[in-house]
Amino acid sequence: MSGQARLTACAALATLLTACALLPLVTPVTWLVEAALLVGVQAVAGALARRVPLPGALTVAIQAAVTLLLLTVVFVRDQALLGLLPGPGALRALGELVGQGVRDVGEYATPAPVTEGIRLLLVGGVLVVALFVDALAVTFRAAAPAGLPLLALYSVASGLARGGGRWLWFLLASGGYLLMLLAEERERLSRWGRVFGAGTPGPGRAQPPGTAVAPLRTGRRIGALVLGIALAVPAVLPAMGAGLLPAPGGAGFGPGAGTITAVNPLVSLQDSLNQPDDREVLRYRTTATDVPGMYLRIITLDEFDGTSWRASERRVDDVPDPLPAPVGLGAAVRADQVSTAIAAARGYAQNYLPMPYPATRVRIAGDWRYEPEGRTLVGDRGQTTSGLQYQVASLQVEPTAQQLADAPPPPEALVREYTQVPPSLPDVVRRTAQQVTLGAVNAYQKAVRLQDWFTTTGGFTYDTRVQEGSGTDAIARFLHDKRGFCVHFAFTMAAMARTLGIPARVDVGFVPGTLQPDNSWSVGIKEAHAWPELYFEGVGWTRFEPTPSRGTTPGYTRPDTPAAGGEDPGRPRPDTTAVPAPSDSAAPSCGPGQSGAQGCGGAAQA
Repeated sequence: MSGQARLTACAALATLLTACALLPLVTPVTWLVEAALLVGVQAVAGALARRVPLPGALTVAIQAAVTLLLLTVVFVRDQALLGLLPGPGALRALGELVGQGVRDVGEYATPAPVTEGIRLLLVGGVLVVALFVDALAVTFRAAAPAGLPLLALYSVASGLARGGGRWLWFLLASGGYLLMLLAEERERLSRWGRVFGAGTPGPGRAQPPGTAVAPLRTGRRIGALVLGIALAVPAVLPAMGAGLLPAPGGAGFGPGAGTITAVNPLVSLQDSLNQPDDREVLRYRTTATDVPGMYLRIITLDEFDGTSWRASERRVDDVPDPLPAPVGLGAAVRADQVSTAIAAARGYAQNYLPMPYPATRVRIAGDWRYEPEGRTLVGDRGQTTSGLQYQVASLQVEPTAQQLADAPPPPEALVREYTQVPPSLPDVVRRTAQQVTLGAVNAYQKAVRLQDWFTTTGGFTYDTRVQEGSGTDAIARFLHDKRGFCVHFAFTMAAMARTLGIPARVDVGFVPGTLQPDNSWSVGIKEAHAWPELYFEGVGWTRFEPTPSRGTTPGYTRPDTPAAGGEDPGRPRPDTTAVPAPSDSAAPSCGPGQSGAQGCGGAAQA
């Protein structure tokens, strides 16, 4: 094998070894075999162009054209000209597939299923990196800078991966890079026509058999030393937790993470539920009488595009004091006023603020902004909940079953926005919703029948190990398999309610947690949860609980059950004529990593 052919093969191998770092992100891993075959074809095309020989830029252009041709044939052959050429239709289809892949990446937790869009991102990304590596290392004879695209590929994979085994992917990636460097040096030596080293033969003298070339020996020693340093330093310096080896422990919203940073909480929700240890993320005290029904909401997902549920883009304002009145809540519905003081663990760095719904006043330090439609607070300029203390005044809304059943039709604008379902929604969703609610005479009865079907009569099983997803395919699969966790139950009930004309959205947050001996409530990482909210005029957005064995079923969905908390509705309650100001008596106890000297036992700063 010639030196250039050896370098071509090593450049392709270095790319594929680095791409192995992507293996923990998706399942199954058969995409890598496909990528290897296409990288091989791409490398052969470059080798043939260099043998002609052609100018370097033209060689790269030929390889790029071959790469586009390969992607067209493999992914969008039906839209290609003559089933082969990438015409306008094929290019448009590839663009749509890339967009679908980007949405799928934001939707699924790792390991994600290899959807067609994710498969294109993986295979296409590896091909693009291979093209850059081959162009730099072989065409332009600069193997050292070819490590930059390899580093970019490895960094993306390492940043997204969770769990152990990262050292293996680093060894593979670094080994491939060193192999490419050695191949380049050997190719250069072969072009010089002579070698150097201790005891180097003079002109006309043969190199002794088995004698290592000195530059190669030196390169191997340097490579081994650098590799050892890169592996050892992060392991012995705890401060370098973001190094090549994962830091031990951590309080992440997902395995191996140092903090909880779920900008899109759905990506980490399944990981949270599957954590081996239920680490505390929040500690709070409250004056609520029905604490089991007081969920702590983080974010509201109100847009369903067929691929996923997500929060629509809306404006944010300065936090008003007090907050505006809840939409749709009438004076006839019982709404007791509650004060809750919350302390977040220092390892909990969420940029959405967990609060009871509906909050009416928030006293909090830091840079926070208010999103009116979802009534959520969002951190500004990097503000998170890490180690934060804050106090929330909220309403504990307790409608009766009769009030919900007698609710008048919602406003038309609200119905239009919150009953939208994508054209791709399978007919089985609408058909099943109609079958389950057959005979129901109003929206309330339909909602209760949907909830009861998921929790008791439908034969569903709660399972956090199933494949996560929120698109139409995931909903159809869930209705068929009848096995899933809170995401599946919440998304599916909300989608079914929308097909029945009931405005619906999904909340993500925490169930109330566990009562402690000091009368505070502790919320652990495994209390992460998703649930649907349905809108009833006169009551507003109303929580339902379709997930079996999780949370609490609201009392207003059980017509024969006494008022929330098991209390007599006629019994006098604390004064509810004004929102109570947060007081020291409701201050939370110290959260993890805090002490009394840090002030966590007092009122939150306003």
